[in-house]
Amino acid sequence: MTVRQMQDEIIRLKKEKDFCILAHAYQSQDIWDVADFIGDSFELSRKAASASQQNVLMCGVRFMAETVKILSPQKNVYISSPDAGCPMADQIDKDILSQLKTMYPDYTVVAYINTTADTKTLCDVCVTSSSAVKIVSRIENKNILFIPDSNLGAWCRDQLPDKNFKLISGGCPTHLRISLREVERVKALHPNALVLVHPECLPEVTAKADYAGSTTGIMKFAAQSDASEFIIGTENSIVEHLKFAHPEKQFYPLSKDCVCHNMKLTTLADVYDIVKNASGEEIILSDETIAAAKKPIDEMLRLGE
Repeated sequence: MTVRQMQDEIIRLKKEKDFCILAHAYQSQDIWDVADFIGDSFELSRKAASASQQNVLMCGVRFMAETVKILSPQKNVYISSPDAGCPMADQIDKDILSQLKTMYPDYTVVAYINTTADTKTLCDVCVTSSSAVKIVSRIENKNILFIPDSNLGAWCRDQLPDKNFKLISGGCPTHLRISLREVERVKALHPNALVLVHPECLPEVTAKADYAGSTTGIMKFAAQSDASEFIIGTENSIVEHLKFAHPEKQFYPLSKDCVCHNMKLTTLADVYDIVKNASGEEIILSDETIAAAKKPIDEMLRLGE
């Protein structure tokens, strides 16, 4: 079976088997081509909640599939690769967070959406990379305990000097691979290119950027900009997708090592097997976990209105 034949069969099967396929932006182009929705993790979860299909396949990592289940508890939610986890999401669990809350009792716990369902049950509000500054600015408490990404937290702190941030050592291993030296090297090779980075990068990297924002924000900026050259400081699949979408422009990876190996675990063949046989791992969460984990998400939506 060729790639095109497998894609055609997936498209046929997902209709027959009542599947909605979600593809995170870091998935490969061949998976994008068969997806119903493409984007950042939380927006995909909201799309799935409003979709008519009973079965949902998340082509991403585990915390993303859990968020889909939290917002769509009545649906059957599958993860494309059972081994696809998020190292950052696993850096803080309920036990660690319980200890932190005891140490900082007067702090509002702000959790990046890149956290497990269990961890969310102890948080006050969730944020995404695109909404973090806005959400935190609207929290009445000036004391903010930001978990788990200290780089995204520092980026928010620098824009909200009236808030008192407590940052916990943690972050995205993929984005942490990008160094300031690489920014200087690639910028020297392409002096006319704009530097677009994700705020999960190190602060010294983000400080050199012409634009810092979510993956979707980076792609939107590149699409709308009059510039013709861009250096992309996020997962390298975005470079490929931008080249497909805008062949008239030039895109360069900021680091050849900015690759999320967990995202790369999902293959087109995995998607085919799951929609054909519903054989992938189904995400199962207790009613108690779903109810408690949904509270900080609901608070995020309330503050973001």
